[in-house]
Amino acid sequence: MPRMTAWQVLRSGSNAPLREVSAAAARAGLEPRDAGLLRRLVGTEVRRRATLRAILARLTKGKPKPDLACHLRLGLAQLFFLDRIPDHAAVNETVDAVSRTLGLSKGKYANGVLRSALRLRQEGHVGLPRHDVVGSPWRLREPVFRDPGEHRYLWAEDALSVPAKLLKGWADRWGEEEAFRVARWYLQEPPLSVRVAEGARPSLFEELEAAGCEPLPGEHDRIILLPADQTGALINSEAFLSGRVAVQGEAALRAALLVGASEGESILDLCAAPGGKTAVLAESGARVTACDVSESRLALLQEGAERLGHADQIETVLLDPEGPAPVGPFDAVLVDAPCSNTGVLGARPGARWRWGPASKHSLEEVQAGLIERAALAVRPGGRLIWSTCSLEPGENERRVSQFLETHSGWSLDQESLALPGGERGPVDGGYAARLIAPAN
Repeated sequence: MPRMTAWQVLRSGSNAPLREVSAAAARAGLEPRDAGLLRRLVGTEVRRRATLRAILARLTKGKPKPDLACHLRLGLAQLFFLDRIPDHAAVNETVDAVSRTLGLSKGKYANGVLRSALRLRQEGHVGLPRHDVVGSPWRLREPVFRDPGEHRYLWAEDALSVPAKLLKGWADRWGEEEAFRVARWYLQEPPLSVRVAEGARPSLFEELEAAGCEPLPGEHDRIILLPADQTGALINSEAFLSGRVAVQGEAALRAALLVGASEGESILDLCAAPGGKTAVLAESGARVTACDVSESRLALLQEGAERLGHADQIETVLLDPEGPAPVGPFDAVLVDAPCSNTGVLGARPGARWRWGPASKHSLEEVQAGLIERAALAVRPGGRLIWSTCSLEPGENERRVSQFLETHSGWSLDQESLALPGGERGPVDGGYAARLIAPAN
């Protein structure tokens, strides 16, 4: 059942298939263990899609139709990246799923492709980039990936499953070694990042351990890291239910802290849902107006605020996408802007396949409008904080520079870019800048 449900999720055409997993598991009546397998299947196919496509192209003549190709990529994902599933089970499950949905003849075809894949697969790396499957114990009997000597970033797209143009941009800015490190980080589901909302980290460590979790310290003293598969244990723990911990990445936490909110201040959170940063602002004692264009997402924000004990300090406002921001002036305005998500491709792997000129142009228009609306709501001498979970300069440094060039009297007070990964995090990447409005 998880295997068939994974195919249904992936063929739906969703831009964010991992977001569909919980609802799909509930519809299928999956037990927690099977729901976990469903998430691994969908996440692995999306994170490794370019590698799976390259292998599939070697194993097939012509291009299989989308529904069949999706089945075959899931089968290959099981054979190359999910070692808890025996080879015979992976082949049989795929053949059965293809036969039931596309017919017996296609099932026989799938059987031949996957058995060819087993012959192509060999154990152990040999230091040949066209053969070695990055992040797995396998190599390929024949060269499959493009030649890095001729096309360095096209090889990386095949082997690391990040679009070549995106990866090249990272290499131009940070150097190839760091760019490839980040791409490798995005091949796996990241650890779960948990923020300490109340109490001391050492005591919460002990409490989470008693609840069946395996906590590790994050770099920030308010961050705890858990294995990705311990989400269930976390949300059923008393620490979570009582509002003493919340799920939040370190880069996101630092962006919220950059607001510098203090007791009695009036803060506008312009793109607030799902509410992680809103909660940090409310913890300071500030009064927060939390806006979003989605009523359902605002309901989730309110639910989280009640669990964390800050509901009385937060007013939620359903925002008209084309209308003005709430009337200020506010002491500070936080804009956690819609973005390309390139700082969180581990948690949101589908975003890498949405990245491109069309999405870039659309985001530029939305972001330009948001920063203008935010500026109008800031009091004289107040603060505007621009935050994204993107690593791209056009959404970050250049966006801020363009604003400053056209708005006399505004100044840049502080900015930072966090890259994801490392021994202690952060698990997420992102950008944040604090701008100061003219005094009058």
